[in-house]
Amino acid sequence: MRPSYVAHLGGPEVFGWQLWTEAQRRGWQQATDTQVLGDGAAWIWNLHQEHFHSSLATVDWYHATEHLGEAKLLLYPEGGAAATQWYNLYEKALYLGHAGEIARDLHQVATLSSDPERAAALEKAATYFSNHRDRMQYQELREQGWPIGSGVVESAAKQFKARVTGPGMRWSRAGAEHMLTLRAAVLSGSERFDALWSRAYENLPPF
Repeated sequence: MRPSYVAHLGGPEVFGWQLWTEAQRRGWQQATDTQVLGDGAAWIWNLHQEHFHSSLATVDWYHATEHLGEAKLLLYPEGGAAATQWYNLYEKALYLGHAGEIARDLHQVATLSSDPERAAALEKAATYFSNHRDRMQYQELREQGWPIGSGVVESAAKQFKARVTGPGMRWSRAGAEHMLTLRAAVLSGSERFDALWSRAYENLPPF
């Protein structure tokens, strides 16, 4: 089944309703199982709770490992073999779905740190993994056939960005919003192009 896309230049509230509308059109309510996959940003999970609360929630694997890498730098700012060993050990634990244990260990190190700034940063890292541990059950997800990475979304976001931020491009806000709608139409394929083009063409402003 071909992916479809929506885009909005602004806050998450309108974007959330766009997502919900598109999901309804695609038969989301008739699906046996659905998934919301994103990074750790709070607004994403707020939209999940508002519009897709029954869907499985998953934090993108690559964003999770980026946070693990940041924790490694806090523990081993000079790098080296010990840093690599630590990261490999905890990346495996994360891949097996043990985010709660990672949070516990980071919290423990934070409480022992004599540097208040470093302790606060480690506690923040621990909180990230603690808050999202239920969304990081990667082994279980893989065994059930669910994706754990949001590469398709990341790739699409780059294509949207490239269309409106090229050299010499200048847009009014309304013009940029319409262009994003048209870009969504192109990426969504010919079946959706006519409907999305009609929406963008209504009251089309000068670009």
